[in-house]
This record gives sequence, structure tokens and C-alpha cells, in this order.
Amino acid sequence: MTTAMPQFFDYKPPLDPFLSVIHADADLLVVDKPSGLLSVPGKAPEHADCVESRCRGVHANSRIVHRLDMDTSGVMVLAMNPAAHRHLGLQFERRKTRKTYIADVWGQLDTDTGEVDLPLICDWPNRPKQMVCHENGKAALTKWQVIDRSDRTTRVRLFPHTGRSHQLRVHMLALGHPILGDRFYAEGDALTASGRLALHAESLELHHPTGGERVTFHSPCPF
Repeated sequence: MTTAMPQFFDYKPPLDPFLSVIHADADLLVVDKPSGLLSVPGKAPEHADCVESRCRGVHANSRIVHRLDMDTSGVMVLAMNPAAHRHLGLQFERRKTRKTYIADVWGQLDTDTGEVDLPLICDWPNRPKQMVCHENGKAALTKWQVIDRSDRTTRVRLFPHTGRSHQLRVHMLALGHPILGDRFYAEGDALTASGRLALHAESLELHHPTGGERVTFHSPCPF
């Protein structure tokens, strides 16, 4: 029998640093989100602390443009005015941004590069989990490159060409190599091998809303 994920969970977001700003100007606020912090408020009052609320506490006009999973760390960009919000939103919608992630996965990938082209859909009885569905899923493409190998794990750089929910997590699972510490998709040693989800948004490249210059923001991998 399948059951829905609980709406309430033990939410203890990290407090130090409270907000790590990578870059700020009249249009952009770029932050380094820690693992364990929601991007936007949850439904329950105790889940109000999030990237959005912390940023607005310092920069009242900042607005969320995209999200990272609670367990994922790394680069997030917020807009500082309505025009920048529209500009950035269109870039994400039209896939004009370029994102790279670092992940530690369980096992040894057979080759040093590859891609996963598998459509995804919400696993509704087990939401927020996602699953591969060739009949009704939305197109999802991830390219990957091995960075390092150890006895039991592989470090990869991931290049998502689409932005589906849990895309990287499900695509790595589909290869037979779940991301370490993934409480939704990993089991056994793969789950216990890391105290956190070993997935980090390493860089984000986009067009600056003023002038259109291509800019890239980085966050060093914390694991």
C-alpha cells in the first residue's frame, strides 16, 4: 500500500549563517542556500522560515524566481524589482539559464559521461516523490560527467536541461545510482552514507536583467 508523505515534519533549518549573500545589486539578490532550509514557506506556521522570508527581512523588495529542494544546497537568485522578476522568470521558462550541480552517488557509473532522457510525473500517492512515466510524464533531460571516484561512490557534475521537480534525484536513481543521503529515493548504505542529501547547486549562469550581460554565480561544494 502507498501512502502520502506527511504534511508535517520535524523542521529544524540551520541558523548559522542566517543568510549567505553571494551577490546583490539593484536587480539581483544571489544567495547560497543551506541544506535543510525551505525555499518558500510551507503550509504549516512552523514552516514559515525559508529563503524567501530571510531575504525579505534584509531586502524587502526581493522576490523568489525559482526554487531548490529543501535538502539541496547552493546558488539561488531572487529578483529585486518587478521588471527583473519578469526578465528572470522568462529566462527560466525559456531555458536561457545554465545550472550545474555536484552530487555524490552510490556505486560506480560505467562511463565518465552520459545523459538521462526520461519523462517525469508526480508519484501522487507518495507525493512529493516523482517517478518516470513514459505515458504521461513531462520531458526531462539530465547530462552528467564524472569528477571523482571512490571505492563505493562516484562524484558527478550534473547539467539539467529541464527543471522538473526532483529531476536529478530521480534520474540518478533511474541509472541505479541514487544520490547519497536522499531520504526519498535512497535506501540502505546509500541513505546512511551521508548525513545530508549530497546534492549542491554549484553554479547558475544567466543574462543580467539590465543590459543582458551573461553572468555566472558560484557556490563551493560544502560536502
